[in-house]
This record gives sequence, C-alpha cells and structure tokens, in this order.
Amino acid sequence: MSPDLEFALALADLADSLSLPRFGAEDLHVETKPDLTPVTDADRTVERALRERIAAERPADAVVGEEEGADEVPRAAAASSRVCWVLDPIDGTRNFARGMPVWATLIALDRNGELACGVASAPALGKRWWAARGEGAWRDGHRLRVSGVAKLADASVSCSHGGDLARLEPAVWHARGFGEFWQSVLVAEGSLDVAVDARLALWDYAALVPLVEEAGGRVTALDGGPPRPHEQVVSSNGLVHEETLALLDGTRPASLPDYSSTDRTEAS
Repeated sequence: MSPDLEFALALADLADSLSLPRFGAEDLHVETKPDLTPVTDADRTVERALRERIAAERPADAVVGEEEGADEVPRAAAASSRVCWVLDPIDGTRNFARGMPVWATLIALDRNGELACGVASAPALGKRWWAARGEGAWRDGHRLRVSGVAKLADASVSCSHGGDLARLEPAVWHARGFGEFWQSVLVAEGSLDVAVDARLALWDYAALVPLVEEAGGRVTALDGGPPRPHEQVVSSNGLVHEETLALLDGTRPASLPDYSSTDRTEAS
C-alpha cells in the first residue's frame, strides 16, 4: 500500500472517531450556509481535525475542503510538485442531520493534477471504500470490479437530478435516485452500471474518481472530458458510458427497452 493511501486511511480513522459520536446526537448543531446548504458542528470539527493532522505530518501539502476553502500551496511545494488534499468532511450532511446513515467522509489526494488516491468512509454503514492508482479499488478488504453490463437497456442507473432520471428511466432496465457518494461507490462495486450527478464541487467527486476508475470504470463530465468542478459528473462501468452521454445530451432519443424475450423481475 502506498504511503499516500496509508495516510489517507489514517485520516479516515480520525474522521470516523469524530463524526460517528455526533451522528444522532441530541445536541447536534445545524446551520444554513450562505449557499443555503446545511452544515453541522461535525462537518466543521472533522475538517479542522484533518487539516491539523495534515499540517503536522505533511506540512508541505496544500488542502482544499468544503468548509474552510483552499490553502495557498506552500512555496517549497510549488517549486517542485503540487500536492493537495481534497476533503469533504461529511458528504450527505442532510442525511447526517436527519439521522439517515448514508453519509461519508471523502478524502482524496491530487498529486500534480492526478487524483492519486481516494477514500470514502461511511462509519454509520460500517463500510469504507478506498483506491490508489495501480493498486485497485477496495471495500473493507474486498477488491471491487464494475459490472459487465454492455447495453444501456440492461443497465441499472442512479441519478441525483430528477431531470436526468426522467430522461434515462425510459431507456434503462432500472432507475433510481440514490445520490451523494453512495451511487458512485455502487458503480465501483458493480451494483449500479451508471451514476449521474448534479453539478458538483471538487470535494464531492475527487475521492470517487480513483475508486470508480481503479474498479475498471469511467468518470467524465457530460462532454466526455475529465470531471470538472461545478459541472455534472457521470460515473459508469465504461461499457455503457458513451450511450449514456449521448442520451443525456439529447443526441439520441430515449426508447423503451424490449424485454419481451427476457424474464426480469424488478425488486420493489
């Protein structure tokens, strides 16, 4: 295991030790930020602790996080290489605040423009996902692989935006809206074939890119280029990626899949 990933996992341990005791706490403090999204005392506590740990053990590394923004890259680091940790202390704050267990701390490392490793730790679910370039993607010690579904008509998809869900649902086998980090790790696990996100900040997707890609999948913007902040992100098993992008941008019409010769039962 690379030193970067080892450190990222240690950061996740620290985050879990702080976030989980606040989950469901009667005195949890929730505020509304200027962008109208919620923030809890746990969000702020976790990010502050992770920044302090990084400053103590990796003082040349920069940090960008949801709650405190971006550090300036230290001059010594800028002269040689750019290394930046990307933190989302609690992805799924609304879930966290309402006592729903689907939330996670997301930790990624950008090394010279490449998202080198990523961790998604969901202690309320008792699960953790991690990946590093060339080392594969893992969940709790089990190696992950995306699905082998090769046609969008046979695919299970999730969309966090209702408009995308309405566009894709007539053309796929199964469509739901899981949202947050959850739908992307399900792609990495092979349980979903496609996940379409709404416009995301860097910290919302940075940790998930190496997870999906190291599991054999693909992550892009709607135009097929690399994911970019404040744009939509599409994650898939790779096999149905182009077909999904074409449907989302309207270059081919949605059509109902033909299941006349296939026995399929949808779980309710």
